[in-house]
Amino acid sequence: MNPPSSTSKYSVILPTYNERKNLPIIIWLIAKTFTEHQLDWEIIVVDDASPDGTQEIAKQLIGVYGEDRILLKPRAGKLGLGTAYIHGLNFCTGEFVIIMDADFSHHPKFIPEFIKLQQTYNLDIVTGTRYRKTPTPRLADSVTPAGGVYGWDVKRKLISRGANIFADTVLSPGVSDLTGSFRLYRLPVLRHIISLAQSKGYVFQMEMMVRAQALGYTVGEVPITFVDRIYGDSKLGADEIVGYAKGVFQLFAGV
Repeated sequence: MNPPSSTSKYSVILPTYNERKNLPIIIWLIAKTFTEHQLDWEIIVVDDASPDGTQEIAKQLIGVYGEDRILLKPRAGKLGLGTAYIHGLNFCTGEFVIIMDADFSHHPKFIPEFIKLQQTYNLDIVTGTRYRKTPTPRLADSVTPAGGVYGWDVKRKLISRGANIFADTVLSPGVSDLTGSFRLYRLPVLRHIISLAQSKGYVFQMEMMVRAQALGYTVGEVPITFVDRIYGDSKLGADEIVGYAKGVFQLFAGV
């Protein structure tokens, strides 16, 4: 793949909760990726009052990278993923926004491919997918491997895949990975869609794609390899699975 070249600035929103061990790693990788490709960037860390010292680590990283690169914008408590993005958007100065997890399950090495696909087709949104072998629309010089998941047991893989097939059947959203949270948006597009979103938790990411299609925004997909979090515990539980199923039918009825 030819490296992307752009005069645009990219804002990365990183919601965090108890990510003290992961934050230095993911920020180093993000900074390395943008620097190597000579892209302008900033990272907005939205921390929900982590008790493990995540904010103290973020402040140290500001000292390393500079206040123009790392912004810490904390909140008073755990208020939900969607509102974390809304909060972070208030401080973005880039033309494009990248949302991703801070637990290293999303590797920054895929960001250049996101940017390349967006530039090639002038897309509004590029989303990572665990369930495609090649980018969509096609990138002639892509070297990205097929999407996949590592570190999950068979049960969790089946739940994730089944959830996406279920949602695809009911909603026909036009993307293969509705529940992913590694995406690139044009700033005004993200602001528009997120202003309409009503869901919380794992349903939020699905609603964003369903509304994007309903609003006529263009969406591309890049295969990614999803790696289970390095440090900390997964937040997926039975309540989230039940809520997801309810959310699918609510979107079917309301969007």
